Amino acid sequence: MDYTISEVMEYIEEEDAKFIRLAFRDAFGVQKNISVMPGEIRKAFEEGIPINARSIAGFETAEDACLYLRPDPSTLAVLPWRPDSGRVIRMFCNVCTAEGEPFLADTRRILMDAVKKAEEAGVEFRFGSESEFYLFKKDEEGNPTKVPYDEAGYMDIAPLDRGENIRREICLTIEEMGLTPERSHHERGPGQNEIDFHYAKPLKAADQMTTFKMVVSTVADRNGLYADFSPMPLPSLPGNGHHINIFVETRQGEDAGRRAAAGIIEKIREITLFLNPSDGSYARFGNSSAPDRINWSAKADTGLVYIGEEKGRTRVELRSPDAFSNPYLAYALLIHAGLYGIEKRLELPPEMDEAGGFLPQSRKEACLAAKKSDFVRQIVPDALIEAYLS
Repeated sequence: MDYTISEVMEYIEEEDAKFIRLAFRDAFGVQKNISVMPGEIRKAFEEGIPINARSIAGFETAEDACLYLRPDPSTLAVLPWRPDSGRVIRMFCNVCTAEGEPFLADTRRILMDAVKKAEEAGVEFRFGSESEFYLFKKDEEGNPTKVPYDEAGYMDIAPLDRGENIRREICLTIEEMGLTPERSHHERGPGQNEIDFHYAKPLKAADQMTTFKMVVSTVADRNGLYADFSPMPLPSLPGNGHHINIFVETRQGEDAGRRAAAGIIEKIREITLFLNPSDGSYARFGNSSAPDRINWSAKADTGLVYIGEEKGRTRVELRSPDAFSNPYLAYALLIHAGLYGIEKRLELPPEMDEAGGFLPQSRKEACLAAKKSDFVRQIVPDALIEAYLS
């Protein structure tokens, strides 16, 4: 449900909400939050709640040391694992300056700008996600180990699949928070799981991914386990991907998926740093079914881009990103790359063509591609680019 400010105020009073978590992200998509009491929420909407920018990764170059969080009332959700009496609720925030202007390095704002550009061009993007994670046991002191929770394989069932009940708890928790998981199953690796989401508008899809990672980590911890989203938790075993599904339509009802896919393929090397920000991201490429070539297919599951048809519409699945990426920045860059393909009326290269070459084979190579990219600099502020390069 999308709440208004007045509805949020009523909800807080009627539902005995005692703590309001104002959530935001650093430059790399790591969720942060500050909790306020009910008496502060009107101030939060009208003036914003101050935070120390210099202590947030990627925000260090802000002109003012103090930035302000402005909650988005439409994102209100109850944290179901907290007590019913004295409820804890959460809202995502936009980051602003003292003058109330959007902070340039706020990646939620960058995504909002991308959506606005698409709307002006008469194009609508929707995103879905397929995100993988490992469940590892903890030692006697509660520290994570690299011992998988089970030894099950792809789509195995209980008792081999010991994560069945945990995935169920995750999905039910997410539903209580107003989101819509679609499918869940055991993945190829021991202790590896996948949960998929329905398509949503870009901002909601990015908020959804941020919520998903928080819920998975929380539910795993409550069950005495550790959830690992890293690209290569176990050497030589399948890595964790964050496959991004994209539907694209124009205002005239034209299916623009293939042209958008062509734009993404053309710009993929330049934006890979932001889709795959860690050193481990590049160890995953070419491992198991993770792509390492720049190509597409309508059949194989090893290509960079899979293109299929669903109910007469083109589904574009980008298979290179991992969950260490910031979904706000990733979706913004994919919208701009898709718009580039649509505006230039690009055609896809031949299927599984090897002429496209390889994805960057190291983080250093990805940094060089991003640093030289005029396309990236038109979208991502210099301070944010430098944060990723360093």
